[in-house]
Amino acid sequence: MTETLILDLGILDGPMLCFGGPYSNAQATEAVLAEACNHGIPAERMICTGDVVAYGGDPQASVDLVRSAGVHVVMGNCEESLGFNAADCNCGFEKDSDCAAWSEDWFTHAAAVLDEGALVWMQNLPRQLRFTIGDRRFAVIHGADQNISEYVFASTAIAAKTDIIDRLNVDAVIGGHSGLPFTQILGERLWHNPGAIGMPANDATPRGWYSIIAGGEDGIDIALYGLDYDHHAAARAIRAHTPDLPYAQTLEDGLWPNMAVLPEAERGRRGLALKPAPVQWQKRRRAAAE
Repeated sequence: MTETLILDLGILDGPMLCFGGPYSNAQATEAVLAEACNHGIPAERMICTGDVVAYGGDPQASVDLVRSAGVHVVMGNCEESLGFNAADCNCGFEKDSDCAAWSEDWFTHAAAVLDEGALVWMQNLPRQLRFTIGDRRFAVIHGADQNISEYVFASTAIAAKTDIIDRLNVDAVIGGHSGLPFTQILGERLWHNPGAIGMPANDATPRGWYSIIAGGEDGIDIALYGLDYDHHAAARAIRAHTPDLPYAQTLEDGLWPNMAVLPEAERGRRGLALKPAPVQWQKRRRAAAE
């Protein structure tokens, strides 16, 4: 396996769009690319937190859309596993759980249909992205810095998040993998997950989620947006290839079929439509002149 590859995008001027988990959902991928155009955001200011391929019915089409657009992508556990011909997705599911059993079907389907170009692309994805907005340094990772499949949720202990930020030696982390959007200001630091576009956020709506991050005079503004797309077509694509899996129903009713990976706090919000407010991460306070 290759050593950790860090790609530094330098200073980013202008708004940027972040999203995670296309999950082989070509319809959602097309929709988020259209949203970027609507917001006037070019591909060089778009970042995906990984797992381009997973539960959905169109693995190759989803990869092709992301690659042809030129979006920056950090390696997810699915890219790592598929690209390096692993036996399973390494999603972090408990052994013998429903999710582990279901993953065998979609992972086998994805491995069978992806072409060599897609696999080579996955192998060469960076494991971290870095960039700067104003005076804040960001790192983009998939799960955690030491475990690509680690779940980090809003309810995850603040100390665990700040430990990761410390090890990465940055001001902020943008993470993926957990599939649920949130933004937390942690003193002078920040953790942000833009959510996933390819599966709903367990909130009883079919929306996926993405975010727009923009620097301004007063600091950095982070806004989460629900993504509407043709989820019925995406559900049909799943049923055409893996009809025994529950994920097509999830695309339609917005509820996860299994919550084993969720902490208690996130389980308690099942079925509650998300209404995340914008967050402003204010500029650093300058020490008063002596």
